[in-house]
Amino acid sequence: MNPIDALDLSLPLIQAPMAGVSTPAMAAAVSNAGALGSIAVGATDAAGARAMIAATRARTDRPFNVNLFVHAPPRVRPAAEQAWLAALTPLFAAQNAAPPASLETIYRSFAEDPAMLDLLVETRPRVVSFHFGLPGAEQIAALKQAGCLLLASVTNLDEAGAARAAGIDALVAQGFEAGGHRGMFDPDAPDAMLGTFALTRLLVEKASLPVIAAGGIMDGRGVRAALDLGAVAAQLGTAFIACPESSADAAYRAALASPAALHTVMTRAISGRPARCLANRFTQWGTENGDDVPDYPRAYAAGKALNAAAKIQGEGGYGAQWAGQGAPLARVLPAAGLITAITAEMREA
Repeated sequence: MNPIDALDLSLPLIQAPMAGVSTPAMAAAVSNAGALGSIAVGATDAAGARAMIAATRARTDRPFNVNLFVHAPPRVRPAAEQAWLAALTPLFAAQNAAPPASLETIYRSFAEDPAMLDLLVETRPRVVSFHFGLPGAEQIAALKQAGCLLLASVTNLDEAGAARAAGIDALVAQGFEAGGHRGMFDPDAPDAMLGTFALTRLLVEKASLPVIAAGGIMDGRGVRAALDLGAVAAQLGTAFIACPESSADAAYRAALASPAALHTVMTRAISGRPARCLANRFTQWGTENGDDVPDYPRAYAAGKALNAAAKIQGEGGYGAQWAGQGAPLARVLPAAGLITAITAEMREA
């Protein structure tokens, strides 16, 4: 049984959550166009999530996905964190700024956020998805009791097995091509670096759960290929960054439309976890200075501060410009127009 069928989508496509880029307006436009829109609440608290859910529901009565971060609590390593801030000091100085005096944990994991669970049980979004890991059994049981369809990002068969054992309804097979943060449960474990289509086929054959292909898919032919490999849907993120409903800033949009899109880089330097980004000043620096990065999301506190200081100086090369390997295929279209184009391309494929 394919649980995605219960959502009554006219197109088997999910707009990736993309914290920092997706918006209620984007999610609603995608859902209204017949696919599944998503909002990301991992970077906010329960009050912020409530506002985002309400803003999305004000724009659509269709299902949408609410995405959460379920990362392990970060280690606080004072010596390593001070060394990291010292290494970043010249970058801050070049922007007429100073680094933070210390790092902080800017995002709370859903695993340790009972207020977020209470909110989700109360508001009952049709779809809830997890990135970086899995919640506890009691959280999963509460969400299922609330009628939520549960998705989890996985990057290998072992993670898929854990998701199945935990009661997850469908897997988001995140290939190495995907933009943004790797969904690895343990970012320090060896990464098999499985590509989207290899991972999709592996999970379709071995995981005993419906599979949603994610990573590098930008158009209708890509969606059709994922379905032909056995996926029940495809998840696209980078394809939506250039949409007017996206909250990507001008520097991010310009970089996406530039030769930087041809050279995405996997980096820990920006946030503390592996993530695929458009090549920029920060990723270049990270290739030479990223040996002992503080844990996510503590490193991200410094990364965000550096980007904010640089933007004041008119420098956009230190942003978290996450993008997948399909970035050169991005199109500047409204979200609903992109859904229409992808639908037509699928018919022609």
